[in-house]
Amino acid sequence: MFGFTPELVDLSTDFCNLVHMTASTSLTSLVLHGVPVVPGVQYAPVIRPGKLPDIDVGTAADVAEADRAAEGERFSAAAATVATRLRERAGHATGAASEVLAATAMLAQDRAWLGATEKRIKDGAPAVRAVAGAVDQFVDMFTKMGGLMAERVTDLRDIRDRVIAELKGLPEPGVPMPDEPSILCAEDLAPADTAGLDPSLVVALATTLGGPTSHTAIIARQLGIPCVVAVHGLDDVAAGTPVLVDGTLGTVTVSPDEGAAREAVAEAQRIAAQAAKWSGPGATADGHAVAVLANVQDGAAARSARETPAEGVGLFRTELCFLNTDTEPTVDEQAAIYAEVLDAFGGHKVVIRTLDAGSDKPLKFAGHPDEANPALGVRGIRIAEGNPGLLEHQLDAIAAAATSTGNQPWVMAPMIATATEAQNFAAKARDRGLTPGVMIEVPAAALLAERILEHVDFLSIGTNDLAQYTMAADRMSADLATLTDPWQPAVLALVAMTVRAGAATGKPVGVCGEAAADPLLACVLTGFGVTSLSAASAAVQGVGAKLAQVTLEQCRAAADAVLATANAADARAAALAVLG
Repeated sequence: MFGFTPELVDLSTDFCNLVHMTASTSLTSLVLHGVPVVPGVQYAPVIRPGKLPDIDVGTAADVAEADRAAEGERFSAAAATVATRLRERAGHATGAASEVLAATAMLAQDRAWLGATEKRIKDGAPAVRAVAGAVDQFVDMFTKMGGLMAERVTDLRDIRDRVIAELKGLPEPGVPMPDEPSILCAEDLAPADTAGLDPSLVVALATTLGGPTSHTAIIARQLGIPCVVAVHGLDDVAAGTPVLVDGTLGTVTVSPDEGAAREAVAEAQRIAAQAAKWSGPGATADGHAVAVLANVQDGAAARSARETPAEGVGLFRTELCFLNTDTEPTVDEQAAIYAEVLDAFGGHKVVIRTLDAGSDKPLKFAGHPDEANPALGVRGIRIAEGNPGLLEHQLDAIAAAATSTGNQPWVMAPMIATATEAQNFAAKARDRGLTPGVMIEVPAAALLAERILEHVDFLSIGTNDLAQYTMAADRMSADLATLTDPWQPAVLALVAMTVRAGAATGKPVGVCGEAAADPLLACVLTGFGVTSLSAASAAVQGVGAKLAQVTLEQCRAAADAVLATANAADARAAALAVLG
C-alpha cells in the first residue's frame, strides 16, 4: 500500500552492520574526519584536479602604451570565451548544475572585476598579471564580506585560471577524466568542474573546504554519489592512493584493508539496491503519510524527477531563467518555462518559489546596490521593493502557466522575515488565484511562524539558509562547517517550533532544504511533524525507503532525543541509536 517491501525490514540491521564494517577498517588505517553530505560508501584510487601551471606574473614587463589597447582586447576576448563556454555547459546541464554554471558565467562577465582588470592593463600591466591582480583584489573583498559572497571566491579563482589559460594558450584547467572508477579529492571544487562529472567514473567526492550547502555538496546530491566535505588532512593524500569514503559517517579512510573495504562497498550497494525497490508513496512503516517530493530547476530536471517515485515538486527554483540574461524575461517567456514543470507533474503538487536572487546570484537588470554584507542585504523577496514589477510579472507568468496546463501550483516567497511581508505577498498571489506560502529561512520567521500562518496557507523550511543565519556561520567556511550542519540542535529546534505552529493552525509545513535529502534526518523531521520532504531527485528513493523502515513512534522518539543534544555529532548519534 505504501511502497513497502519485505526486504526493507532488514535495512536498519544491515546499516548497523555496515557502520561496524566500515569502522573496522580504521583499525590499521588513517581515518580522516569531515562533515557527511551524501550517504554511501565507495572505495577507489584518488584523482585530483589539474592545476594551472605556476605563472610568475610579477616579472613580466609592462606593455608599451601603443600596445595596451590590443592587450585589453586580447583580455576581453579571453574572458568572453570563458563565459561562453560556461553558458554552453549550463545549457547542456540540468537542475542545480545548470544554475551554478549559469551563475558562474554571469560572474565571468561581471563588470566590477572586468573593469578592474582593464584599468590595470591601461596602466601597463600585461593581461595575465592584470587578471591575477584584479581577482586577488576581489577575493580579498569577498572573503572579508563573508556569508554568501565568500562562496564566490572559489568560482572567481576558477574563472581566473580559465581566463589565464586562454590567454597563455594552455589547456583549460579542470578535473581529468579517469580511465577507471575514482574518488575525486580536492581542496575545493568549482561549479564548472563538479557539474560535468560522470558519476560512473567519479564515484565519490571529498574536499578540504566547503560545507553541507556548498556547490560541491549540492551537485553531489544531484549526482547521487557519496560526499564528505571539510575533511582535515585530505590535502596530504596523494593522487593514486586508495581511499574508502563513507558519506554516512563523514570519514575518508586512507589505504584501508582492501578486502574489508570492498566488502563494505558491496554491502552498501546491496542496501542501496534494496532501497531502490521503494516505489512510493511516502509513509512510515505504520502508515503515517509524509509526501516525498523533488527539488527541480527546469523542465528537464522535472521530467527526470518524474521517473522517480517523487509525488510532486516541493521546490521549483525559478532563478535559472533570470540569471543568464541581460534583461528581464517577458511574462510569456517565463510562462513557457514554468509550464514545462507543471506539465511534467500534471495532476500532482508543484510548489514554485519566486525569484531568489541577490547576494551571490545578482541580476543584471535589477539594480543591486553595493552592500557591505550582501548575504544580509537585498535578496529574495526584498528585491521586489526596488523592482515592484519583477514580482508581479513573475506571478502573472505562473498564473498563465497554470491556466495553460490546468495544473494549479502553490507559490512561495523566499527570505520572508516578517508577518507583514507574508501578508503582502499572499495578497498578490491570491489576486491571481494562486495558493500562497513562504519560505522559513530567517530565524525571525521561525519564531513568528504562527503569526505568518495567519496570512499564508503553508510554510516550507529552507534549512540551508536557516542553518547559516541561525549559527552566524558562513556556509562556505571549512572551519565552520560543523556549525552549518543541519543536524545542529539549535537549527532543529527552530524547525520543530515552525512545525508546531503549522500543527496549531492546521496548515502544512514541509522541508525543502538539503536536510530533507538525508534519510536519517528525514525521519527526525517526520518526528517533528513535517508534512512533506523535498529533495534532489537522486535522494528521493533513499528517503522514502528509510521512512518505510521505521514507525512514527520511532521518528518521534528520535526527534525528542535529537533536541536533547548539544551538538550536531551528538544529534546524529542520538538519531542513529533510535532509528538505526
